[in-house]
Amino acid sequence: MDLSCKSEYALLALLALAANAGRGEPLQIRQIAAEQNIPDRYLEQLLATLRRGGLVRSQRGAKGGYVLAGEPWKITLLEIVNCIEGVETQGADAQREPKSVEGSVIFEVWQEARSASDAVLQGYTLQDLLEKRDARRQLDIMYYI
Repeated sequence: MDLSCKSEYALLALLALAANAGRGEPLQIRQIAAEQNIPDRYLEQLLATLRRGGLVRSQRGAKGGYVLAGEPWKITLLEIVNCIEGVETQGADAQREPKSVEGSVIFEVWQEARSASDAVLQGYTLQDLLEKRDARRQLDIMYYI
């Protein structure tokens, strides 16, 4: 249940888009990549996946780039992670019948852990991350004064 590099980069890119959402202008890949220190080519692939998942929209043209497809307070971290990592169907897990009592116990605990992590990710939105980021920046500024 680690945060993959792929999901971390996607979250960083979406945070950049969420922070820019009020300006109404799209961000270009190279802007996001430079700001978040993400390789351009990799970011391009991630944004394509996010676009197919309906989380971002692309705009063509000289002033083109990417924007969020929805409001930052409506996009949950669970949606993002599921889009990037792919949703493991719980039906596939249910079909895998544990072969022993020990296997059954492990399976039950794993399912409980997965449900708990899904609940936490469902409870946070991009807006929540922006607010946490701003609060952390404010603390850092106060610390240095």
